[in-house]
Amino acid sequence: MADNDQNDTDRTEDPTQKRLEDAHNRGDVVKSQEVSTWFVLAGGALVIAAFSGSMGGGLNTTFRGLLSNSYQIPVDGRSLIAIAGRLELEVLAVLGVPLLLLMIAAAFGNIVQHRLVWSGESLKPKLSKISPLAGLKRMFSKQALANFAKGLVKLVVIGAVMTALLWPQRHRLETLVATDILGSLSLTRSLAVDLMLAVIAILALVAAGDYLFQYRQWFERQKMSMREIKEEFKQTEGDPLVKGKIRQLRQSRMRKRMMAEVPNASVVITNPTHYAVALKYERGMNAPLCVAKGVDALALRIRDVAKEHSVPVVENPPLARALHAAVDVEDEVPPEHYKAVAEIIGYVMKMQRGIGRA
Repeated sequence: MADNDQNDTDRTEDPTQKRLEDAHNRGDVVKSQEVSTWFVLAGGALVIAAFSGSMGGGLNTTFRGLLSNSYQIPVDGRSLIAIAGRLELEVLAVLGVPLLLLMIAAAFGNIVQHRLVWSGESLKPKLSKISPLAGLKRMFSKQALANFAKGLVKLVVIGAVMTALLWPQRHRLETLVATDILGSLSLTRSLAVDLMLAVIAILALVAAGDYLFQYRQWFERQKMSMREIKEEFKQTEGDPLVKGKIRQLRQSRMRKRMMAEVPNASVVITNPTHYAVALKYERGMNAPLCVAKGVDALALRIRDVAKEHSVPVVENPPLARALHAAVDVEDEVPPEHYKAVAEIIGYVMKMQRGIGRA
C-alpha cells in the first residue's frame, strides 16, 4: 500500500498526449489573466486612437440635439419610451464598432492561449471550493504568491511610468480647469493614448512572463506517476496479461483448425526435424493452398496426423523452409514455388494412381 501511495504522489513523468487531451476536455487549460487583460487594453487603445474622434462627434451631435430640443419633448409615457429607444439606437450606432472590437480582443486573448473549450466540469459543485483548509492552501500557494508579486510589479512600474509621463505635463493639467471642453478633450485624449501605449508595453512583458509561469504550473499539474502511465496504457492498449491470453486462445483455435484440415491435405512437405507444410490441391484450383504449417513440436504433430490419415509426407528441406517462410495458412503457394510444388504433387498423384491400379 505504501508503494502505491508513493507512486500516486510521485508524479515525475511527462504527461502523455491522452492526459493532455483529457485535461483540455474537462476545461483544465493554460490560462493567463494577464494575457487576456493585455488584449483588452490593446483593443481599448486602438479604439481610442482610431474612433475617439468619431465617437465624440457622434455622441456630441446626438446629445446636443436632445438638449437643444428638450422643451419640445413630450412627457407622456409612450413618447418617452419612443425617444429612449431612438436614443439607444443612435448611441449603439456610434459605439457599435468600437464595442465589437473590444469583444473580439477579449475573445482573442483566450483563443491565443488554448483551443476552444466546451466543458461543464468547472460548474460542478465541489467541496474543495468551500473548504476552509483548501481555501487556506490556495491563499498561500505558488499561484497566490505569483499573483501578489505581479500586483506589486504592476503597481510600482506602471505608477513610475505614469508619473514620468504626467509630471512634465503638470502645468498643462493645471490649466484644464479654465479650458473649454473641446480643448480639454483633445489634451485628455492625447495623454490617454500615451499612457495606454506605455502601460501596454509594460504589460506585454508581464503577460509573457505570466503565461510562461502558468504554462509551467499547468504542465507540472499534468505530470504522471509510473503507476498512472501503466494504468493509462492498460486502458488504451489493453491489459498485457489479457492480451496474452487472447493471443494464446487465438493460436490454440488456429492450431485446431489447422489440424482438422491436415487429413484433407494432398501432401505434407517436411524438413525431417523442424518444418512441415501441408498443401491441398484439387482440379480447378488456381494454385495449391496451404492448409497447415508449423515448426518443431507442431511440425511433428502435423506429420503424425498426416500419417494417421494416409496423407503423403515428402521430405524436401529447402522447399519446406521456403514455403514456411513465404506462405501463410489459407493462402495460395506463391508463383516462384509453382514448379517445385507441381513436381511433388505430380509425383504423389502418380504414386496414388499406381496404388489404385494395384
